[in-house]
Amino acid sequence: MAKPIIMTIDDEPHVLNAIARDLQAHYQKDYRIVKAGSGDEALEAVQEFKRRNDPIALFLVDQRMPGISGVEFLEEAIKLYPETKKVLLTAYADTEAAIASINAIDLDYYLMKPWDPPEERLYPVLDDLLSDWLASVPVPYDGIRVAGTLWSASTHYAKEFLARHQIPYQWLDIEKDMAAKELVESSCDERPQLPVLFFPDGSTLVNPDRSTLAAKVGMTTEARQPFYDLIIIGAGPAGLAAAVYGASEGLRTIVIEKEAAGGQAGTSSRIENYLGFPQGISGADLTRRATTQAQRLGAELLTAKEVVGVRIEDPYRYVKLNDGSELSCHALVIATGVEVRKLDLPGIEPLVGGSVYYGAAASEAVYYKDKKVYVIGGANSAGQGAMYLSRFASEVIILFRGDSLQKSMSQYLIDQIDATNNINVLVNTEINSVTGNEHLETITIKNNKSDVTETLPADAIFVFIGAVPSTGIVGDLVERDKAGFIYTGQDLIRDGKRPRNWVLKRDPFIMETSVPGIFAAGDVRHGVIRRVASAVGQGAVAVSLIHKYLETV
Repeated sequence: MAKPIIMTIDDEPHVLNAIARDLQAHYQKDYRIVKAGSGDEALEAVQEFKRRNDPIALFLVDQRMPGISGVEFLEEAIKLYPETKKVLLTAYADTEAAIASINAIDLDYYLMKPWDPPEERLYPVLDDLLSDWLASVPVPYDGIRVAGTLWSASTHYAKEFLARHQIPYQWLDIEKDMAAKELVESSCDERPQLPVLFFPDGSTLVNPDRSTLAAKVGMTTEARQPFYDLIIIGAGPAGLAAAVYGASEGLRTIVIEKEAAGGQAGTSSRIENYLGFPQGISGADLTRRATTQAQRLGAELLTAKEVVGVRIEDPYRYVKLNDGSELSCHALVIATGVEVRKLDLPGIEPLVGGSVYYGAAASEAVYYKDKKVYVIGGANSAGQGAMYLSRFASEVIILFRGDSLQKSMSQYLIDQIDATNNINVLVNTEINSVTGNEHLETITIKNNKSDVTETLPADAIFVFIGAVPSTGIVGDLVERDKAGFIYTGQDLIRDGKRPRNWVLKRDPFIMETSVPGIFAAGDVRHGVIRRVASAVGQGAVAVSLIHKYLETV
C-alpha cells in the first residue's frame, strides 16, 4: 500500500512551507506530506487521489483563505474521504467558525496559530488523530476498481471480461455506495456512462470496448508480425491445445481470440471428469494453465481482436481482423467453438447482462446471495452452473423441457444436484415470458405435460440451452452442414468423390476442411463428441496433420 497522505492547505506560502517542514520532520517515515496553496487546488488533488484510491489520513487546513474557506474545503473533501481526520488552523478571530464546524462537519480538532513549538502544540494532537485513523480505517484496495450498477449490461461485460482473464478488481455499486457514486460523477464531465473503471495509476476508462480494456490491462492486442506458420482462430480448449503443440514443435504460432480464452469451457465453475484432476478443476484455472503453457512455449495470444473474414491466395491463407488489418499464414486452424443459443422471449433483450445471463456469469453469482434464481437447460453446463450458483442463492431452480436429466447430463452431476438441498429440478417445463423494468421481476413457466402455466417471482435467470456454431467468418469458403458446423475429413467424401475444387491428389486429412491447409478442431466440426478432452485431442492432432500438409506444399 502507498503511504497514507497528510495534506496541508494554506494560501500564505511562508506558512504553508513552515507547516509542511514540521510535518516532514516528524511524519515523513510513515506518511506522504502533500501541500496545496488554495482550496481549489487542494480539491483537484483530492479528486485525483480518490481516482487512484490513495489513502488520506489527515487534512490540516487554514480556515481563512480567499475563494474557498477551510470549512468549505472540508465540506467538499469529506464527500470523497469521510473517514479522514480533519484539523482546522485558525487565528483568534476564526474561533467561532471553528467551533461551529465541529457540529457541521464533525471537525476533529482546531489549532490556533502559531503552533510553535510543534513538539508541544502540534505533534501530540496529530499523533492521537493519526493513531485513531490507523485503527479504524481499512487498508484501501490498490488494484482496478469497476464502478457501475448490477443492472448495467455494459458493466457486466467489463466485469466478466476481467473475471475470465482472472484479473482482480474491486466492485463499486453506485446504487449502494454514495462515495462511489460521487467518485463517478466527479470523474465525468457529463452524465456518466457505465461502467467507469479506475486504475492504480489514476487513469480512468468510461465504458471501454474489449480491445481498449485489454490493452490497458497489459494484454497483447497487436500481432508482432504479419506472417505466421500457423494461425489459430479461437482460444478454447481445441485452439489452446493446437497452440501448445504448434509452438512446441517450432511453428510460428498465433492464437486470435475475440473475447476471453477458454471458450465455453472457460466459464465452467467445475469440470470434474477431465483426466488428471481428481478433485476437478474450474474452467478458468484450466484456461489459465493452458494459456501460460502456450505462451511459455512461444505462441502469441492476441486478445480482443475479432476475425471477420478468411480468404485464400495460394499458397497462403489470410485472416481479416475487425480493425481492417490482415495476417497471413501457411496453415489455419478454425477453433471458434460455439455460441450460446439465445432465448427468444418477449421483453428479455433489455434484461440481458443485468439479471438475465447466458452461461454461469461467475462475476455476478455472488451478488445473488439469498436470492431465487433459475437455470434454464439440462446439459452438463447447466448442471455445473446450478451447482456453482447454489453456493450463493437461497434457491436454484433448474427448468428443463425434457422428461429426465439422465438423457443429457452426466451422472456425477445429477448425483450432486440430488444431494444439494437448495437445488430443485422441474422437468417437462419451459419458460414462456419474463417481466421487469431495470431488472428481472417475474417469469412465466409452463408444464408441457399438464399445460399448467405459472407466473413466479425471480431474481435472475442463467441460460444454458445449447449452442450454435461460430463459423460465420468462413462464409462459403469451406463446406458446412445446414446447422453451420464444418465438414472435415471423410465427411467431405461423397460417392467416392473429393470436395468440389479440391486440387490435391490425396483425400482431406481427418480434420482438414474442403480447402487444403484450413483445418477445424473442437466443437465447430460436424458430428464430433463435444467434450473438453475431445477438443484438446483434436487440437493436438490438427498440428500433426498440419506438418503433413506443409510437406505437400
